[in-house]
Amino acid sequence: MSFDYDLFVIGAGPGGVAAARQSAAHGARVLISERDQVGGTCVIHGCIPEKLMAYAASFSHVFEDADEYGWDKVSDRIDWHKFMVAKDRAIKHLSKLHIQHLEEAGVDLIWGRTKFVDSHTLDVGGRQITANKILIAVGGEAVKPEIPGIEYAITTRQMFEIKQQPEHIAIIGSDQIAVKFAGSLNGLISKVTLIVTEERILPDRDEDIRATVQQSMIKNGIQIFCNTVVEKIEKNKDCLCLSLLGNKQDALTVDTVLCAIGRVPNLSGLDLEKAGIQVKQGAIAVDEYSCTNQSNIFAVGDCTDRPHWTPVAIATGRAFADTVFGNQLRTVNLECIPSVLSSRPEAATIGLTEAQAREKFGESIHCYSQRFQPLFDTIAEPEQKTLIKLVVDTKSDKVLGAHMVGEYAAEIIQCLGLAIRTDITKKDFDATIGIHPSAAEEFFTLR
Repeated sequence: MSFDYDLFVIGAGPGGVAAARQSAAHGARVLISERDQVGGTCVIHGCIPEKLMAYAASFSHVFEDADEYGWDKVSDRIDWHKFMVAKDRAIKHLSKLHIQHLEEAGVDLIWGRTKFVDSHTLDVGGRQITANKILIAVGGEAVKPEIPGIEYAITTRQMFEIKQQPEHIAIIGSDQIAVKFAGSLNGLISKVTLIVTEERILPDRDEDIRATVQQSMIKNGIQIFCNTVVEKIEKNKDCLCLSLLGNKQDALTVDTVLCAIGRVPNLSGLDLEKAGIQVKQGAIAVDEYSCTNQSNIFAVGDCTDRPHWTPVAIATGRAFADTVFGNQLRTVNLECIPSVLSSRPEAATIGLTEAQAREKFGESIHCYSQRFQPLFDTIAEPEQKTLIKLVVDTKSDKVLGAHMVGEYAAEIIQCLGLAIRTDITKKDFDATIGIHPSAAEEFFTLR
């Protein structure tokens, strides 16, 4: 049987674009479909605009200390409209670059909502197209809790579309997305209240990271209500009233409510059942080669049950292309993935937390940590301590995890990632000479 294409990719996000380009490089005839903007959630509505917002927020902290370094005081109020226009311009540029890269790779692009007709046929806005192999890379979507008045809350995607800066925003959520928005909006001089159902923010992170970030956020002026849930949201003229239950049994009045409690695979409207594709717990089930229960249909990224990180989607997308079209059986090691909290304060981690390590290795775990004042604060007003931490198995001397809160945490932990994945030991850290003066050098002085 002949097909219109060797590969049809549904979704032009990071995983889909990476797989399409790599497959085309192996000689496959590739078509990719997209119903929004090319680039996916990360580029258009997620990681990139979130990082740009964090950059914008960082200026207020620098301006606060400018006079300590001999500069005159600078305005601490952002022009929200100007920032949003600049952000949109940067996002459009990145999206165009992705389109250009697809064109240069020889990948065809079609716009429209895509759904399955059968295991080899897709419908794109009424047009039917056949393909030998199909890759699903549709990403995820934000979810909201089922509480009265939740329709008045916005999602993280809508956060980048609002016309006016919030004066007082309530953020519902405790994970890295909720926390990074809280830190960034606080830096942009909005009043921020973070509502957390757990005892502390960032439930999956190392306890020292959680405590340090939370203390720093509170010191920076963010209200954090822990062990608290929102019972309902009511609209009252130009404000929203939240009824709270828990540690903070009170009413909270704000002008904006942001719901950031998580994301789920974006599978609605795909008609997966027509292709017989198996879904488990709301996600597409795949094997180590990204193959579904249908031998010609694959899936990568946030629509699967794998870790929902952009680099994971890109890596598995390329591995799929090499395996299916490059005659190179390739899998992706999903252990020890670094992650970052791009906000104020910045935090990053790789490997096991102290609790995870003790559960796995018991009493042989020893942690080395240090808190210190950044060099910048020796002149400026001290804001927060930098925290660094290594989790070590004393039996093997292997470093099992590295954690940091402070400036440049993402860049430092990223570089330590390769070392930890290759079984670096604490003796290797001790024998390494650092760059002085830098925050990173402190990892090599821990004793």
